[in-house]
Amino acid sequence: MKKILNYKRYLIVLLCAMAVMNVSAQDKQNMFNPVNFGVTSLAIAPDARAGAMGDVGVATEADANSQYWNPAKYPFNIARAGVSASYTPWLRKLVNDINLANLAGFYRIGDYSALSASLRYFSLGEVMLSEAADAMSIKPYEFAFDAAYSRMLSECFSMGVAMRFIYSDITYDYTAESKAGKAFAADISMYRNGYFMMGNRECSFGWGLNISNIGSKISYGGDDNAEFIPTNLRLGINMTIPFNEYNKFSVTAEANKLLVPTYPKQKYDESNEEWAGNNYMEPNEEYQDRVQREYYDISPISGIFKSFHDAPNGFKEEMQEIQWSLGMEYTYNDRFMIRAGYHHEAENKGNRKYFTAGAGFHMSIFSVDAAYVFSTSQTNPLDQTMRFTLGFDLDGIKELFSSRRR
Repeated sequence: MKKILNYKRYLIVLLCAMAVMNVSAQDKQNMFNPVNFGVTSLAIAPDARAGAMGDVGVATEADANSQYWNPAKYPFNIARAGVSASYTPWLRKLVNDINLANLAGFYRIGDYSALSASLRYFSLGEVMLSEAADAMSIKPYEFAFDAAYSRMLSECFSMGVAMRFIYSDITYDYTAESKAGKAFAADISMYRNGYFMMGNRECSFGWGLNISNIGSKISYGGDDNAEFIPTNLRLGINMTIPFNEYNKFSVTAEANKLLVPTYPKQKYDESNEEWAGNNYMEPNEEYQDRVQREYYDISPISGIFKSFHDAPNGFKEEMQEIQWSLGMEYTYNDRFMIRAGYHHEAENKGNRKYFTAGAGFHMSIFSVDAAYVFSTSQTNPLDQTMRFTLGFDLDGIKELFSSRRR
């Protein structure tokens, strides 16, 4: 028997991490129906540069944080090696002890390939197991470690593959059956970046594709049903226009879709009086069997294909499952950056709609980036979210120490 009593805080955290936010009144055929999955922290953008541009990154210029967005970008890095550390105080409007930390790094092998890795840790803070004075508490958390190899197949095109281990310890009872969930996943990514002339300016145009978290389901002790991890398809384009030697401007558009089956929705029956005053009806045995058959019994690979055609309201709802973002970045002398963006998600799929802004300062040795979220919804717990990233160029550090030795 589960012993947690003050479960409301814990449920709020999980629901908000899945972006289950305010929903306006709508007819029952268009009820709130987000895509459900486990290890929700894997869907959180970790770095401040992408966070300041509306959470885009699959097609932007390569940097040390490309591991999350598109590992295939690493061979295009100017630096030989680099590392970055990011920190995000998460959902500060609700609680003050949830945060995401991310560490990423890469090393280019020769001129055409690169090795990279990242480690992310998501803390859900402290959760009390009861309201008694001598109550015990737990500190649920999730982490993931991945490593990738990427290679240029031509002067302007590259591909990458990543392998990931996922560990999720969010159980909140201490029975013998309780244990953390584990899963393995892989990413497949592509990136192309070429140059063209626009008048007398040499501009660049690139596109990127990343299918991430293709892997096993995750299960926890005491539960026979395993949850899908957030397998995701991300596609984007980027254009960079230099105005002169010191100023350039880039714009990025990106779309992503979770490749996870839609959770079956109980069919609406107008003749049933229980629906008259409520939007919810206790699930019957027939519905539970349908959920088991159409959701939990589906394999991860079958779920990827099923995710394109299983929305209850057909093609319209399938299109609503696509999130899109737009980001812009102004750069002066490759040192100062000002960024802005917008992220959109349909109301009945999560309602994450927010503007972002941020800035960056880059030197030959290190870089500092910050991002801020402006939610379009007053009740959106993502509002006023900050991200911070500190990066280091190992080539610059090596040159600094070499010059001092001389």
